[in-house]
Amino acid sequence: MNKTFVEDRLERSAWPDWLRRLTKFPVLFCALALPLFGCKTETPLTGKEMTPYGTVKLREGDTVVISFPGSPTLNATQQIRPDGKIALQLVGEVTAAGKTPAELEKELLSVYDAQLVLKQVSVALQSAAYPVFVTGSVVHPGRIMPDRPISDLEAIMEAGGFDPAKANMTSVVILRREEGQLKHYVRNLKRVLEGKSGKLFYLRPSDIIYVPERAF
Repeated sequence: MNKTFVEDRLERSAWPDWLRRLTKFPVLFCALALPLFGCKTETPLTGKEMTPYGTVKLREGDTVVISFPGSPTLNATQQIRPDGKIALQLVGEVTAAGKTPAELEKELLSVYDAQLVLKQVSVALQSAAYPVFVTGSVVHPGRIMPDRPISDLEAIMEAGGFDPAKANMTSVVILRREEGQLKHYVRNLKRVLEGKSGKLFYLRPSDIIYVPERAF
């Protein structure tokens, strides 16, 4: 059986669930995909797109530093596991994902109440990790997990860079699901590489970058 349009460009396992489900409806997907991948006009960027991603709530993959000023032996640096939890001395597993650092501090004060003489705890985000996907004419298409705010060009470099024989660097597409809608942005990264543009597009969790092939 022939592969679908999407399967020819990226293994299904590398796509987020929402986009994999979309491929089950070929007519709908093609209606979205054709204008996206054929578009040549660069999308003007606003301050939001050029602002490094930062989230208030903790998520899987984030690394947190937990400090107990009155009980330094309890201090810990933990990466939040895929199940959203961290493992701490004396109290065992605690759910961290989905909470703000302040909310996690409040919960830790509660679960450690009997062990603390000084009722203080501090939770700080050391690094954040989130998935983005790079496909099309790059050397190593697939998912990457940056642990810091990352731009579209940096993500492509993490994927091995542009395929020098095929990549169309002037019409790179970023797909983003936001407020229940699928948005797309077209980027001329050749101008960035040549120093003609200094605008960086910062990625958010589950963004998809598609590098099309040159027409000739």
